[in-house]
Amino acid sequence: MDARRTRSLHEGRLLSMAHVTGVGTGRDEHTGEDVIVVFVTRKVPRDRLREEDVVPDELDGVPVRVLAIGDVSAQE
Repeated sequence: MDARRTRSLHEGRLLSMAHVTGVGTGRDEHTGEDVIVVFVTRKVPRDRLREEDVVPDELDGVPVRVLAIGDVSAQE
């Protein structure tokens, strides 16, 4: 399945996870393959998260990358 379709299928669940602020698609800088990018306020070790808040390594065969971007706020 392609990254954009997979993102749209799982976006709601990903956005409900702790620390997740956004979801997008992109290309892995090392392999060039399409990936789903999950933006988080900060990375937290897996063993400190509830099971339902752990971002999977892949979704429907599409690799997932987690990118810490800090707190997000609207700018006027």
